[in-house]
Amino acid sequence: MSKTVAELLVDTLAQLGVEHVFGVVGDALNPFTHALDADDRVEWIGVRHEEGGALSAAGQAKLTGRLGVCCSTTGPGGNHLVAGLYEARKDHAPVLAITGGVPAEKRGTDYLQEDDPALLFRDVSVYSQVISAAEQAPAVIREAIAAAYAERGVAHINVPPDVFSAAVPGPVQSLATLRPRPQIAPAPADIAEAARLIGEAKTVAVFCGNGCHGAAAELEQLSERLKAPLMHTFRGKDILPFDHPHWIGGVGLIGSRAGVDAINEADLLIMLGTHYPYSEFLPGHGHVIQIDERALALGRRAPVALGIVGSVRPALTMLLEQLPARTDTAFLAKAQAARADWNTMLDKRADTARTPGKLHPPAVARAVSDHAADDAIIVTDTGEVTLWAANWWRQSGRQRGTGSFNNAAVGTGLGLANGAQLLDRGRQVIAHVGDGGMTMLLGEFMTSVEHDLPVKIVVYDNAQWGLVHLEMEAAALPAAKGTTFPNVDFALFARACGAQGFTVSDPARLDATMAQFLAAPGPAILHAIVDPDELPTMPHIEPAQVMRFGIAKVREAWRGLRKTGT
Repeated sequence: MSKTVAELLVDTLAQLGVEHVFGVVGDALNPFTHALDADDRVEWIGVRHEEGGALSAAGQAKLTGRLGVCCSTTGPGGNHLVAGLYEARKDHAPVLAITGGVPAEKRGTDYLQEDDPALLFRDVSVYSQVISAAEQAPAVIREAIAAAYAERGVAHINVPPDVFSAAVPGPVQSLATLRPRPQIAPAPADIAEAARLIGEAKTVAVFCGNGCHGAAAELEQLSERLKAPLMHTFRGKDILPFDHPHWIGGVGLIGSRAGVDAINEADLLIMLGTHYPYSEFLPGHGHVIQIDERALALGRRAPVALGIVGSVRPALTMLLEQLPARTDTAFLAKAQAARADWNTMLDKRADTARTPGKLHPPAVARAVSDHAADDAIIVTDTGEVTLWAANWWRQSGRQRGTGSFNNAAVGTGLGLANGAQLLDRGRQVIAHVGDGGMTMLLGEFMTSVEHDLPVKIVVYDNAQWGLVHLEMEAAALPAAKGTTFPNVDFALFARACGAQGFTVSDPARLDATMAQFLAAPGPAILHAIVDPDELPTMPHIEPAQVMRFGIAKVREAWRGLRKTGT
């Protein structure tokens, strides 16, 4: 018996191991959602906003490297989907986005909700195609999924309902080729040149990005062989445990002075699987070896002496065969001492006894870290909350971290957390979310409740766009109108949704409340009312920065006096 286009698409996804499709139902999707209903191999996950569905699909793809799938109906549904799909585009994750189209005979007549899907999805996708006839479907479905995997990005197909319902001539071919890209071994000559450059350098530092996942053992061997400190990007933080003696820390605002100094003081920097965007924290001397699967990323952020196309793990395996062991530990020991000093400062900032009666954001982030399961997935939204969550998280080495890394979009935490939780309902998923980000896609908590996803959402309530506020003050500007706002009672909201809600504002109650919150069955929200005046850590503070911040504070005080008439 022949299949319809909708049935073929569902069967193809099931054969490829896709377990969930995230979306909002609509008439243009009716044939597809009914085909899902008839096939229990793929679960439909109805969300409250299409952006949330795209975020969940992207969240799964980022954590697993496997295809995530989301869908929406025509017009506004697709518009909503696009914002969330940028998570997959910017973080290079394979996602298939399916949109319903207007009936084929109505296209080009400014029909209800009609838009141009090719234009709408052009920037966010690596492949976008309208299936205008059933005969196209097998080839286009295959091409879309192949593109998502090959280019690690978003592939989009738009299908009118009449085409969804039409019979297809045959199956999707060559399903065995639709899979994540394998690792790439670099050219032996490049590895030999890297070994030569390393041999000429007295001190070496290593900067580890997302491409180092799966290569923890090789990183440890490299660091031990060269007596080289290991620094990491935020996305690479979870590769090794916090207390590993060679894992010095991050770079920039999500990092430490120890990490910044080690990277810039080393004779040679080895960048592995990263194109860290903040060039101001990277050396400009050009004594850099960069290894990455993407040739386009080589030399993009800092001048390099040698760029090598290849995956980190096979590259290090080959490189280690050519590197003699070093005995001079002075450079590594210096970085370790600086890291110990930095950690002492972080501990003081997170101490609940620091200011009686005032809950500081670092204390909340540290409490999450201390109470989290050893294999938890830690999701971090974007904003000032990122600085607290990232810098005070003491990862176990078995935990995973995810967030809006290269897209840096506020409001992504809930959607990412829902997708992560569906990968394993028995694994703890905790999301750090700011109050502004929480209210952006507040309805996605009802997605958690509806599907009984036991996500734990920690909301940092400082009643402001905290990072924007800081950026204004860093430019010597007083905080403008719109940086502060009132909030809902997030704990009461959770209970209104049928979940559990907790509130904490007293640091003396933080530890007990955190334990109770994380032990609660099902989804839950912890509403943490934190000090809005907490400042982030800075690797180095320049006099000009202090002056600009001081000017901003004086201007804010003067504006306050004028308002009160004093």
